[in-house]
Amino acid sequence: MFNFVGKKYIFLSISGILILTSILFLIFFGLKPGLDFTGGTLMEIEYLKTQPSFKEIKDKLKEFNLGEISIQPTGEKKLLLRFKEIDEETHQKILEKLDYPQEIRFESIGPIIGKELLSKAKKATILAILAILLYISWSFRRLSKILKKGEAWRYGFGAILALIHDVIIMLGTFAFLGHFKNVEIGTTFIIAILTVLGYSVNDTIVVYDRIRENFLFYPSDKFEEIINKSLNETIIRSLNTSITTLLALFSIFLFGGETIKYFILAMMVGVVAGTWSSITIAAFFLLLGRR
Repeated sequence: MFNFVGKKYIFLSISGILILTSILFLIFFGLKPGLDFTGGTLMEIEYLKTQPSFKEIKDKLKEFNLGEISIQPTGEKKLLLRFKEIDEETHQKILEKLDYPQEIRFESIGPIIGKELLSKAKKATILAILAILLYISWSFRRLSKILKKGEAWRYGFGAILALIHDVIIMLGTFAFLGHFKNVEIGTTFIIAILTVLGYSVNDTIVVYDRIRENFLFYPSDKFEEIINKSLNETIIRSLNTSITTLLALFSIFLFGGETIKYFILAMMVGVVAGTWSSITIAAFFLLLGRR
C-alpha cells in the first residue's frame, strides 16, 4: 500500500510550484482574449498557388482601414487574418483585393457582443462552482450528523479548492501559450473549463465517497489511515479513467483540425490537473484542523 498521506508535502509542493508558476505567467504574460471576447473579424484563407508575403497582404488591405491586422499561418498555405469588424460588402472587396483565395472561415463579431459573451462566461463559471459546492455539501450531509456540524461543508470546500487549482493551471498554461505561441482564448476555452470542472469534481466525489464509506466501516481507525486506504483503493480507477480519456483527446488533438486544436489541449491539461488534484488537494484538505 502506497503511503499517500506520508508523502503529502511532496504532492502539495508540486501543486504549489505549478500554481505559483501559473500565477506568474498570468501576471507577466496575461491571457490573450480572442475574437469572441474582443469583437472583430476573423478570416481564414488558403492560397492554392503562390502565397503573397505578410507585408504584401497588409499593403493590399491598407485602403480598408482595418486597424491592426494580425496574420498567422495555420498550415502549409493557410493564413488566419484578424482585424476590426467589417460588413459583408467590405468582406467581398477584401477577397477581391487578395485575388480571391479560397476562404475557409469567416467570422465577424461586434465589440458589444464580445463583452456580453465575456460577462456571461464569468457568470457561468461562478454559478457552476457554487452549484458544485452546494451539491457536494448536500451529498455528504450525513457526516455532519456523525462527526460534527459543518463537516459536509469541509468536503464541499475541499472539492472547490481542487477545482480552483485546476482552473489556475489551465489559465497559466494558456497565458504561456498566448505569449509564446500567440494562442487566444475564446468561448471554447470557457467550455473546456466548465467541462473540466465536471470531470474533476466527478473524480473527487469518487475519492470522497470511498473516504466516507471507509470511515463508516472502520470508525476506530485514524483519519489519516482512512484517507490513505481510500486513495489506494481509488487510484487505479482514477488513472485508468484519465488515461483512456487522454488517449481519446490526444487522437482528436492530432487529427481533429486546427479549429479545435487548442480546445482539446485545454481539456487535456484540465484532465491531468483534475486527476492530480482529486488524489492530492481534495483529499489532503480534509486533514486540515484535525489532530
